[in-house]
Amino acid sequence: TVAKNIIFFPSCNYRSCWVCFATDEDDRTAEWVRPCRCRGSTKWVHQTCLQRWVDEKQRGNSTARVACPQCNAEYLIVFPKLGPVVYVLDLADRLISKACPFAAAGIMVGSIYWTAVTYGAVTVMQVVGHKEGLDVMERADPLFLLIGLPTIPVMLILGKMIRWEDYVLRLWRKYSNKLQILNSIFPGIGCPVPRIPAEANPLADHVSATRILCGALVFPTIATIVGKLMFSSVNSNLQRTILGGIAFVAIKGAFKVYFKQQQYLRQAHRKILNYPEQEGA
Repeated sequence: TVAKNIIFFPSCNYRSCWVCFATDEDDRTAEWVRPCRCRGSTKWVHQTCLQRWVDEKQRGNSTARVACPQCNAEYLIVFPKLGPVVYVLDLADRLISKACPFAAAGIMVGSIYWTAVTYGAVTVMQVVGHKEGLDVMERADPLFLLIGLPTIPVMLILGKMIRWEDYVLRLWRKYSNKLQILNSIFPGIGCPVPRIPAEANPLADHVSATRILCGALVFPTIATIVGKLMFSSVNSNLQRTILGGIAFVAIKGAFKVYFKQQQYLRQAHRKILNYPEQEGA
């Protein structure tokens, strides 16, 4: 009876690893550790098993903190003392790791800034004229150029984000039935719609965002080309480019308003057909 009690009712020193579920009987040479506040079956764990488990949680970052999944007590992890050379190298590695994200962000911001400065300078020479643009920038204050030139692409992008065509469309849809002249020019424009279709937010699409960016940055070139084609009699490059830009915005906006209205009517008049019945059903 005593032997049975020893076998089936072990003493308080009985240990079982909660990782591999091995006991003292399975491996008498294993090193045990109780790293947290847990009691009972999760109190003890093999040192090697816990090391592997911690490695999986840290995922290569030896400085990451790891806690017990049961009691949430943080494990006390200590390392052997480093020599002076290794200590200096380890400190340098940590400083570099912490400084690299800030350095990368600074390099990225600086690259974007100088790209914007270069784009602004090229735009000035394109709009005013190559020689006139160089003269203007040579006479200007350097601080003004460093602040003013990068704002050119920013203002172009902000201007492109102003969707004035949407306001025209709202007015069109609201008063088109009252303006009979629109029906004579664009048949079917003023017809009532059976339903109001849902329209997607254009800024929510990443493709639209890239179109806004590209359209804004290409606009000075298009304005210059349109100005030369439509207002070649104007001698001033600046005035010709401004007139070309206004003409391009007006013509493009008119076509865009008409196209979006036709898409709106197409969506409003769509129908869902009956499912075709199979023969012999």
